[in-house]
Amino acid sequence: MKKFLFIINKYSGRGYQPRVEGKILDACARNNTECTLEFTQKPGHARELARSGTDHFDTIVAVGGDGTVNEVASGLVNTSVPLGIIPKGSGNGLARHLGIPMKYDRAVNTLFESKPLLIDTFELNGRLGVNVAGIGFDGHVANLFGDRSVRGLWGYTRLVVREFLHYRETEVTVQTDKHEYTSCDFMLAIANSSQYGNNARIAPHASLTDQLLHIVHVAKPPAFYVPLFIEKLFTGSLRENKFYKSEVCQKACISLTRETPFHIDGEPCGRAASFNICVKPATLSVLAPLRNKAKI
Repeated sequence: MKKFLFIINKYSGRGYQPRVEGKILDACARNNTECTLEFTQKPGHARELARSGTDHFDTIVAVGGDGTVNEVASGLVNTSVPLGIIPKGSGNGLARHLGIPMKYDRAVNTLFESKPLLIDTFELNGRLGVNVAGIGFDGHVANLFGDRSVRGLWGYTRLVVREFLHYRETEVTVQTDKHEYTSCDFMLAIANSSQYGNNARIAPHASLTDQLLHIVHVAKPPAFYVPLFIEKLFTGSLRENKFYKSEVCQKACISLTRETPFHIDGEPCGRAASFNICVKPATLSVLAPLRNKAKI
């Protein structure tokens, strides 16, 4: 009998929903799997639970959003214990990239139809990243969003609209393993997967298994271009133009002319003026749906 540990963040997304526990227990019973449920009590608790569970469980499942996934992943990185995901957050970027269903019952059942896949992670100033990090405007919004009681896509959208007019671009110098260049950016994404969440694909061609990171530069677009940019973002059709460019690398040093807000996997991380980034190839095992592996 396999042993699964489910680490549940009650406060992700729309908050606590007891029916999720019921679906987990039912699915484990159907699949002859021993099930243990643990609830996070504080920031960092999911990491502690995952790390201590590696000697006792065959799979450890994060039940929450990208922040919860990041914490659980940080306890599993460089181990052989695979990470499962039941998405319950506001964006669920990594789960969407992996092709994990957004409905709880389907996501739970998918765990037992998936196989482990080694994916890359990355480090930004010594902190683990799995999905996408953001510097500049999206870091600013993430810092504000983390302090708000309103969650979900519409709450995030209202915040973005309110802050867009006032936030200014920043001069950036980037030195990668290939070359050095400068830019003036409204926001700067470090993408290991294709999207922030909610299918907002900031790096449509990013892969979790290619040992590369996409450094995406976005200049502040004029108001008339914003609707088109948003359409391209959500349809995965962003391409190089004067407002958007993307570089691939394995490591980079980024310097800005002022301290700038940033986030990692949607979690606010304060401000910094310099960033050291590197990819960590094949360092995390995740459960991925078999039908979707070609796209990962």
